[in-house]
Order: sequence, then structure tokens, then C-alpha cells
Amino acid sequence: MKTIAALQAIVTAESLDIEPTAAELDAIELEMPAIRAGVELLDAQIMTLDRPLSELDIRRIRRARNRAMAARRVLTNRASTVQSGGAA
Repeated sequence: MKTIAALQAIVTAESLDIEPTAAELDAIELEMPAIRAGVELLDAQIMTLDRPLSELDIRRIRRARNRAMAARRVLTNRASTVQSGGAA
């Protein structure tokens, strides 16, 4: 019976040396407003896990959800204009 432990070490060592490309970093930078808005929404929801919702909590979550949706909309519109060739 063959063991694959030696092969696994080679694959793992190669995969750890890979850096993100400039294009991947640019894509992450474009998505960063949506990522931040999503994190803000999660923070607002996590704060209310162990207590009943107050009016302030409801407003905080609603605003965070609206910001997240707006950031996603901007990102989606940007992607659709790039795919369609920029014609508007």
C-alpha cells in the first residue's frame, strides 16, 4: 500500500508560496465597500443576539442592511457595465 504523505507535503508547500496577483488584489479592493458594509450588518445583528430588540437596535440593523444593499447594488452595477462594454 502506498502512502501519500510525501506527496501531500509537496502540494502544501507549493500552495503556501502563492501570493495574490495584482488583478486579485484590485478585485478585493473594488469589493471592499460591500465587505465592510456586510461586516457592519453582522456586527449590528450580533449585538442583539442575547437581548430583546430595542427601537435603536431595529434602526441600527435597518440602516446597516440598507448600506449593505446599496454597496452590493453599486458593485453589481459596476460589474454589469464592465460586462456590457460600458455602454449605458
